[in-house]
This record gives sequence, C-alpha cells and structure tokens, in this order.
Amino acid sequence: MQFSPTNGDFTFVSSSEAEDLSGTISAPDVKLNMASEGGRDPYATTFLRQRGYGWLLEVEEDDNEESKPLLEELDIDLKDIYYKVRCVLMPMPSLGYNRQVVRDNPDFWGPLAVVLLFSMISIYGQFRVVSWIITIWIFGSLTIFLLARVLGGEVSYGQVLGVIGYSLLPLIVITPLLLVIGGFEVVSTLAKLFGVFWAAYSAASLLVGDEFKTKKPLLIYPIFLLYIYFLSLYTGV
Repeated sequence: MQFSPTNGDFTFVSSSEAEDLSGTISAPDVKLNMASEGGRDPYATTFLRQRGYGWLLEVEEDDNEESKPLLEELDIDLKDIYYKVRCVLMPMPSLGYNRQVVRDNPDFWGPLAVVLLFSMISIYGQFRVVSWIITIWIFGSLTIFLLARVLGGEVSYGQVLGVIGYSLLPLIVITPLLLVIGGFEVVSTLAKLFGVFWAAYSAASLLVGDEFKTKKPLLIYPIFLLYIYFLSLYTGV
C-alpha cells in the first residue's frame, strides 16, 4: 500500500518495498576551527585584538644567530691585554713596541686583573690593606687625571686608570724577589727602588707627553709617590 502526501514533501512506502531500497547519506562538510591562532580560543583572540591587546598573542621567533662567547660579550681581548702587559714590562723604545696603545686604547679588565693580582700578593704582607689597594688605584688615578688636566694634558680618566693599573706589573715582578732577599736590607732597598722607578717610568712615559713641556716634573713626581705608596701597602712600612 502506498500513500502520497498532499504537500509533496514525504513519500510513504510499504515495508515490503522498503526492503529493496538502499543508499548512502553523505555527511556535510563541516570544519571546526579547533586550532585557531596556535591553539588559542578564537573568541578570546578576537576579543583581545579588537581592544588593542593583540600584542599579547605575538610570539617572538627564536634567534637563530649563535650566542657570542662570554669574553666577547664582556669586551675582553686577551691578546690585547697580553700585548699591553709586554709594553709595560718592557718600556724601552728600542724594543719596537707600540706603547701608545696602552694609553690610546684603554680597557678596564686588564688593569683590574693586575690590581687584583697585586692585592692577592699583598695578602702575604698585610691582609688589611687589600681593600685599600683598589681604593688607592681608583682615587690615585683620579688625582693624577685632575692634575694632568690642570697642567694642560689631554687625557681621559679611563686612560689614566688603565695606565696606572697596568704599571703595577713591575711591582708584582719584584715581590717574589723581595721574599728571597728580605734578609739583606741594602739589597732589598735597592730592589724596591728599582721596582718603583720601573713602574713610575712605565706610567710617566705614557701619560706625560710633549704637551706638558716644562711641566713634566710636576706630573712625574706624584706618579712616583703613588707607586711608593703602593709598595708600602705591600711591605707594611
């Protein structure tokens, strides 16, 4: 038995005829935006962008550049420091070193390392003066800088700080010798004077230029006294 609906929308068939019917129902193509904006809620993303907070959703791309070495990050050039050390320890012009690089290209880490090394050596003599060595280096260099500027010199505080720091190397060299000849008063005194003259000459030859003309002794003498004081901090005298 077959019934035909009046509205033409449905067709009713008998059960016997329905057994012969077969077919498939295709599913609608529905796409769910489950991973929009990298897994974020699309409504939250739209809400933030409409109110000007879209920058919160931005992800910075990883920097593919290789990280710089630590020494390069700290601006430490070991070859440059080693060259400056040789310039200070061998101040004779006949050796062919470009000693002006110590003054014209100042650095901080090299002189600081020299001052710290001198401080460590001084622990053997007087432990309490270690903090004073760094203090005298900073403020002593400031005094030399101010005096040099008053006398007409064209140097910066960084240049003076570097030269004074590096020029402590001669005192570091003679300290092991003083441990050996400490029992010989005359020889020990001569070694101390040699070390002070060596350090003062290395510093003065770099800081006291031709612009001082007849005023050179006014700057050389304070430099000489500064290194005498440095040595006295080591010996405890």
